[in-house]
Amino acid sequence: MLPLLPPGFRFGTSTAAPQIEGAAAEDGRGPSIWDTFAAQPGRIADGGTPAVACDHYHRYAEDVGLLKELGARDYRFSVSWPRVLPEGRGRVNERGLDFYDRLVDALLEAEIRPMATLYHWDLPQALQDQGGWLHRDTIDHFAAYADLVGRRLGDRVEHWVPVDEPNVVSLMGHGIGKHAPGLPLHFDALWVTHHLLVAHGRATIALREAGATSVGSANNHAPIWPASDGDADVGAAKLFDALWNATYIEAMLLGRYPADLMPLMEDLVEPGDMATIRQPLDFYGVNYYSPVKIAAAPEEAAMPFELLDPLGYPTTDAGWSVVPSALREWLIMFRARYRAALPPIVITESGCSFGDGPDEHGQVHDQRRIDYLAAHVGAVREAVERGVDVRGYYVWSLLDTFEWAQGYQQRYGLVHVDHDTQVRTPKDSFRWYADLVAAQPQHAG
Repeated sequence: MLPLLPPGFRFGTSTAAPQIEGAAAEDGRGPSIWDTFAAQPGRIADGGTPAVACDHYHRYAEDVGLLKELGARDYRFSVSWPRVLPEGRGRVNERGLDFYDRLVDALLEAEIRPMATLYHWDLPQALQDQGGWLHRDTIDHFAAYADLVGRRLGDRVEHWVPVDEPNVVSLMGHGIGKHAPGLPLHFDALWVTHHLLVAHGRATIALREAGATSVGSANNHAPIWPASDGDADVGAAKLFDALWNATYIEAMLLGRYPADLMPLMEDLVEPGDMATIRQPLDFYGVNYYSPVKIAAAPEEAAMPFELLDPLGYPTTDAGWSVVPSALREWLIMFRARYRAALPPIVITESGCSFGDGPDEHGQVHDQRRIDYLAAHVGAVREAVERGVDVRGYYVWSLLDTFEWAQGYQQRYGLVHVDHDTQVRTPKDSFRWYADLVAAQPQHAG
């Protein structure tokens, strides 16, 4: 049976520019940190690069046609900062802006409502060369970029997300160095955390001044489970929960950092920063994939916690535990903890990696993805029935994409992409999701 959500609930899909666009050196686009990172031997699991990806830059019309066929009327994409501003500031690449004009117009013609993300991890390499997110000037450049894009697209884009998953950018890119730009800075990555949050606030202000009427977030959140009941594991889990979840929630919604982290943050904060970060949000985006288990690390370790895989659950091909109930419980806890400060919630990403490919008949039977999505949409429905104000669910992802450090090894798409031929093949999950959307009350509203 298909889960039903309240009338007006929005179903969509999500993608990101560096993962699908390709055309990395075409029409004036400058290099990003992911182009540089992927060119370094050993950084990407399969040696892949985002140079071509899904070739969406040339095939966007075909992909919009797939969206129209799917029937999910909301689509979250990202704007490539180096495609619009090749050096990250100054000279504007009009051909880059023209591409997003064409994309947004095609979406609207297909009756699909756009949600635009300004920063989905593709910092222009020219800004990284000047210090990147460790340098406070990057905040000013990002605000100017937000103003530029907001004024160009704001008359047609309904919803905006300034920064995608700042916690992942900080920890994976600058804490342990497994993502671009590959800097293992450990706790010094908190400079990046703070600058990304101030950039979120500055961009929100700039977008609103440019006429945007709906600005939110897309933060990666997960329940944090201690590996045992021992004091060391519980303490490590509490610290990681503050770093991964509460830092971003409390800064954005309450204008403060968690008390336990203030000794680490107080030297980073300049006057007015927290007020800048705490801009009113029209929605709070949650990207959810899996819970995280935390154990205390050995004393000699660089970081005081270790990330473990929760055992006893089925896993995706990426090795992530499938625990739909954890999404329901996290949403209920989120509402209980923040109540009046919490705007409506949108699940801005949720999905799974399963590597099913076309069979001898050219069909992709990905029942495990259908089961995953049905269970997680069901978890959202249960949270809504418990009083949590969730307004939408966006599947990650429309297409099989370049999955960061995993390259092309992991497949999250509702549509299979042959990365040699660029042939798109809708999977069984695509048909299932189309049926889910069509079954909703007032799904066209």
